[in-house]
Amino acid sequence: MEINFTHSKSKIKTLADAFSRAIMDNELQVGDNLPSINEASAVYKVSRDTVFKAYNELKKSGLVDSNPMKGYFVKAEVNQVLLLLDTYSPFKQNLYNRFIEHLPENYKVDLLFHQYNKKFFDTIVNESIGRYNMYVVMNFSNTQLSDSLAKIPKDKLLLLDFGNFEKSGYSFICQDFDESLYQCLETCKSKLKKYRKLSFVFPDELSHPISSIDSFLHFCKNEGFEYEIFRKKKDWHGPEKGTVYLCIETDDMVKIIKEADAAGLQIGNNVGLIAYNENPILEVIKNGITSISIDFGLMGEKAANFVVSKKPVQEYLPTNIITRKSV
Repeated sequence: MEINFTHSKSKIKTLADAFSRAIMDNELQVGDNLPSINEASAVYKVSRDTVFKAYNELKKSGLVDSNPMKGYFVKAEVNQVLLLLDTYSPFKQNLYNRFIEHLPENYKVDLLFHQYNKKFFDTIVNESIGRYNMYVVMNFSNTQLSDSLAKIPKDKLLLLDFGNFEKSGYSFICQDFDESLYQCLETCKSKLKKYRKLSFVFPDELSHPISSIDSFLHFCKNEGFEYEIFRKKKDWHGPEKGTVYLCIETDDMVKIIKEADAAGLQIGNNVGLIAYNENPILEVIKNGITSISIDFGLMGEKAANFVVSKKPVQEYLPTNIITRKSV
């Protein structure tokens, strides 16, 4: 086994990762012996202490065990998983936590974020080919499957969140950004009726599927609401009395609350507020902010089930509205 030591990673980590990769590739199988500490020290030209610590890392991860008679040996298979999400947020943290909780100890997860940078996304995917047993990916776009994903075997790939494109041959767990938004607003219609206008704060640079605007407009026109859509910051004129604001970005929600307070307007009385994507903090801000969201923890749990079982799945998670005092 050839190992290249670099300055970017410790020798302990490099050695442990190399043996993990050998186990993943079945070069070392359950029951096989690892080289003794003295042998590994001599072959890889590292200290005995480095080998000892690397082997201990493998023991902590549940891949390797040891006894006085047999020495160090492979205890379990390793499963390397790439979890590639778009951006960090509290609800993505919830997804990750539930994902990890439902994986066995011998599954190692690399969590990366592509930040909606196409070049970065393609680089991550291209460099990951063959390095992982399973891939769980939030695609770059809601309207087109990224070309680089075609290099990953379909039975090893799970698409998350976005999915308004042809994906019949792929496993996916997605949310619906269109009809579900309409249905959530419909569910809350009686509370919305005390307001005259609905406003959707949807900045141009946002990566949220733009098709949600069509569903928003459809609802407003069908129910006779005045409506406004804010795409550019220069068009923002501050919160208005008698208006409900639907916000995707937390920063926009905070701005509306601050400006409403400064203008003497009351959230949940003469100004309404709905947040997209549930966040625990929404329960306590202004006695509770209404939200429209899927259960991202459930998405993480179902993704873990796919990774372990490897059974194909094609599912849209339900989008729900959690009504609180902000409308």
